[in-house]
Amino acid sequence: MPTRIPAPVAVATPDAAAQQAEAARAQWLHAHPDWAFQGRVAITKGRNGGSGRIDWTQRQRQYEVQLSAPVTRQSWRLIGDSHSEAGRLEGLEGGPRDGENAEQLLLEATGWEIPVNLLPDWVRGLVATDAQEPERVDYDAQGRPHTLRQMGWEIEFQDWYAPSDGRPALPRRIEARNGDAKVRLLVDAWSVPAP
Repeated sequence: MPTRIPAPVAVATPDAAAQQAEAARAQWLHAHPDWAFQGRVAITKGRNGGSGRIDWTQRQRQYEVQLSAPVTRQSWRLIGDSHSEAGRLEGLEGGPRDGENAEQLLLEATGWEIPVNLLPDWVRGLVATDAQEPERVDYDAQGRPHTLRQMGWEIEFQDWYAPSDGRPALPRRIEARNGDAKVRLLVDAWSVPAP
């Protein structure tokens, strides 16, 4: 299992070496667009919420997300494209649903507000490239994002896996908030195949 490193306190501006290291980390991650993670997720919207397992597989801009809630024994599979934003949600009563916006589709079907089209970047500790410029980014002493505010969401990177086997540091624990919507993610394992 990769070594964990806690996210240090945010700094105003990391030093030049940390900035260079973060640029190299971001470049490596963009050069490896196929990846996957397994973990646990907790989602709340106001007084409603749920938690369960999440398995995310990303191939270029296409993603497949398997969500399962052990308490309710429900599971969903969301297949989408972070560029076109379209998606298909399976595992619902009445059969699969298709929509032009996967986030809206997920919200209407489950009540969960999850920025799935931005998560492929955020979950790897990157600013979302297919969105507006971030309103704010605070960095840790290693130059990695500590908190990021983009598209109305505030993302806090609370814990990181240390670099291992040629792979750069990747987030272990993330919390994203937008109003009364909150998504907490704990990544148990990353898989980033060689290009």
